[in-house]
Amino acid sequence: MIEARNITLRFGKRTLFENVNIKFTNGNCYGIIGANGAGKSTFLKILQGEIEPSEGDVVMSDNERLGVLKQNHYEYDEVKVIDTVIRGNARLYEIMKEKEEIYAKPDFNDEDGIRAGELEAQFAELNGWMAETDAAQLLTGLGIEVELHEKYMKDLTGPEKVKVLLAQALFGNPDVLLLDEPTNHLDIAAIAWLEEFLINFENTVIVVSHDRHFLNNVCTHIADIDYGKIQLYVGNYDFWYESSQLALRQMKESNKKKEEKIKELEDFIRRFSANASKSKQATSRKKMLDKIVLDEIKPSTRKYPYIEFKPETPSGKEILEVDNISKQIDGEQILKNVSFKVLKGDKIALVGTNGIAKTTLFKIIAGELKQDKGKITFGKTIKFSYIPQDNEKYFKSEKSIVQWIADAYNINDETVIRSFLGRMLFSGEESLKKVNVLSGGEKARCMMARCMLENPNFIILDEPTNHLDLESITALNNGLERSTAEMIFTSHDHQFVQTVANRIIEITDNGVIDKRITYDEYLELKTNGKL
Repeated sequence: MIEARNITLRFGKRTLFENVNIKFTNGNCYGIIGANGAGKSTFLKILQGEIEPSEGDVVMSDNERLGVLKQNHYEYDEVKVIDTVIRGNARLYEIMKEKEEIYAKPDFNDEDGIRAGELEAQFAELNGWMAETDAAQLLTGLGIEVELHEKYMKDLTGPEKVKVLLAQALFGNPDVLLLDEPTNHLDIAAIAWLEEFLINFENTVIVVSHDRHFLNNVCTHIADIDYGKIQLYVGNYDFWYESSQLALRQMKESNKKKEEKIKELEDFIRRFSANASKSKQATSRKKMLDKIVLDEIKPSTRKYPYIEFKPETPSGKEILEVDNISKQIDGEQILKNVSFKVLKGDKIALVGTNGIAKTTLFKIIAGELKQDKGKITFGKTIKFSYIPQDNEKYFKSEKSIVQWIADAYNINDETVIRSFLGRMLFSGEESLKKVNVLSGGEKARCMMARCMLENPNFIILDEPTNHLDLESITALNNGLERSTAEMIFTSHDHQFVQTVANRIIEITDNGVIDKRITYDEYLELKTNGKL
C-alpha cells in the first residue's frame, strides 16, 4: 500500500497538483491517465521519492519495498545483465556483495564469521538462494535469451535493455510496483507475458501507459489526472471512458432541466410579482429559484486533434505490387523474397519480431532505400504519403511550424495554415514554434498534418503512435478507420492494429505470411501454432 496525502506541487507560479489525496491498495492495478503535461510521470516520481512535493507527503510502510522501472538505459552499462536484474532488490544485492567480500578475505576471523552468519540469515529470508533463478526466469519470460544473461548491459540493443530494466523492476516481488510506459519497445510476446504477470501480481501496481489494450487487460482502477486533481474510477480504461462520458452527459442533461426550471420560475415571478393575490406564490418561487445551482462543467484539459485522411482522387484497381524484395544491411539478411499485392480496400498491418525488417521494407516502398533484388510497382493512380518512424531529418530547420508547412506546400495564406494547425493543437503562439525544438509528440502531429495536406490515396505509416498521447492516438485511430485510402502500417498498439487493419502480413526469414483476418484472429492462430 502507498498513499499520497495532500500532495501539492508547484513550479514557480504554475500548480501541477493541488491537495491530491489517493490511496493505492494491495491486489489492485492502477492506470494513471491524463493529457500530455498533466503530470503523470511527475506523479510517479513523487511517489518514488525522486521529486519532493511542495506540500504533503507520501506514506508507505517501512518494511515495504518499491519496484521502479528505470528510464536511464545507460545506467548499468558496466554491469552484467543478470546482476542488473538482481539489483532490483537493493538490499539483497548489498548482502550478496558483502558476503562475497567477507568470504574473499585471506584473513577471515571470528568477527567475519559472525557477520557472515548474520548475512546468510538475511540472505535466506530474502530468498537469495533463488535470486539468479528468479532473475533468469523474468529475463526469459520477456524474451532475453539465456546466452545474454552473463553479457554486460552495454552489449545489448536498446529494446533488450528496456526488457532487462523491466525485469529489474519486477524482481523480488516488490510491495509496490511503479511502471512508466512499460510496453514501450516491447514486442507482442513480451507484452502478453507482462500482462499475464501483472494480472497475477498480488501486490500494488501503478502504471502510466498509452496502450489502451494493455490498460484494459491489467487495470482494476483508473486514476484520471485533470485540473491538478486525481479522480479514481473502479474498472479498466474502457469503463473509465464510458463512465466519464456518461457523467458528463448526465451533468449536461441535469443543467438543461435546471435551466428550463429557472426560465419557468423567472417567467412566473415577472408576471405575478406585482399581483397582490399572487405575491405569496411569486415570493415562494423566488426562494425556489435562489436554491437552484447549475453544476459547474469544466472542459477537460484533454484535447483531441482533428485527423482526417481524404484522398484527392480514389485509387484505381492496381495499387502496389511488392515483388520478391530482398535486402542485406552490413552483411545481414534483413529481407528475403518478400512478395505481396495491395488490393482495393486493404488496410494492412505489417507484423513480425524484426522491427528493422519492417522499417527497411517501408523505406524501400517509399523510395528512400534501394533493394538488392526485386521490384516495387505502384499503380498509375497512386499518390502515396510516408510517415517514417524516425522523422528527425524533417525538423532540422529554424523555421516556424507555419513557415515549415507554407514552404512545403506553397501555401501563401497564413490564416488558412493557422486554422489547419489549430485543429492539430498548434493554436496561437504554438504555431510559431521553431520546428527544431518540438517535442516527439509535436513532431508526430506535424507529420500527420503533412500527410493530411498531401491528400494521398495510399498511406505508409511506421509506428505512427510512438510519442503520441492517448487523445492523439484515439484521433489517429478513428481517422484511419474512417479513411477510404489504402494503407500499410506497423504499430505495437494492439487496439490500434485490431481496429484499423483488415489484413495481416508477417515478415519471416523466408518471405511473408499473408492473412486477410483481424489482428486478434492472427494472434489466436499464432498462439495455437497454426501459422
